[in-house]
Amino acid sequence: MKASEIYDQPGYLLRRTHQVATAAFSQANVDVDLTAVQFAALLHIRDTPGIDATRLAEAICFDRTTIGHVIGRLESKGLIIRREGSLDKRTKQLRITAKGSELLAKVTPRVPDISDAILAPLSAAEREELIRLLTVLERHFPGQGSARSSKPDT
Repeated sequence: MKASEIYDQPGYLLRRTHQVATAAFSQANVDVDLTAVQFAALLHIRDTPGIDATRLAEAICFDRTTIGHVIGRLESKGLIIRREGSLDKRTKQLRITAKGSELLAKVTPRVPDISDAILAPLSAAEREELIRLLTVLERHFPGQGSARSSKPDT
């Protein structure tokens, strides 16, 4: 393999696309201190009050070690609170704060524009096909962090 051949490899293309998506999220949210992973975590904490770190990591397909750092940042920003579990004192239950809810209300309406920016070069049919193919890939690897069903849409 020549170095120039790397540019046609799926791993390279997916990594570059991830960089584009991350940059689009950051650019659309330059006025707030929030990453895409923190946004996903905050959504799940809001929608699943009392979720613990392990379940949150599973829900957003993030490794359990790093999720602790994400939770710590969200807590230090005052966006969530951690409380001892009612049944297991070792487990910390996560809940969104009013400040966290306000931030979600500000950022969530921007998501369609972020998606449009990422998919800008594609036609409507190509966008639909790309999402379909990415979903097939994501669902194919359930043991590697997929939070959704392992059965691809047919």
